[in-house]
Amino acid sequence: MCREEYFPLQTPDATTILTEREVAWFTPEALFSYVDLAKATDTMVNSMLKLMRLDLVVLDDLGILPVGPSDSESLYRVVNACYEKTSMIVTSNYSIASFDEIITPRSLAAALVDRLAHHAHLVETKGDSIRLTQALSGRGVVPL
Repeated sequence: MCREEYFPLQTPDATTILTEREVAWFTPEALFSYVDLAKATDTMVNSMLKLMRLDLVVLDDLGILPVGPSDSESLYRVVNACYEKTSMIVTSNYSIASFDEIITPRSLAAALVDRLAHHAHLVETKGDSIRLTQALSGRGVVPL
């Protein structure tokens, strides 16, 4: 069950979690906005506690848009708060070994990767984009 009263969620239609787990699904921009709001309203501790109480925090498509130093710090705060307390899924077109290309400074990227990779199940996919493959073959195209 997603707790929309707490989070600016973006929950994909077809992949809604079908269990009785509490899940927050964020784009990077939504997660950074959530942390920025917590900073601005002096509610960082409570905001991190809300994340820590969830069963799962999903961050989808990290690195698609540039991640600035302030956003890198926000991401680190979330990962650090959830570390060993809450499950996290992070999807990205970057491998975890390349996170220093999108997270600045590198020392912060190293600390973030350390927490994400410890106790983790890393899944790396390879191959062509399924969306592009379907579009080029004419499949997946729905007439308007």
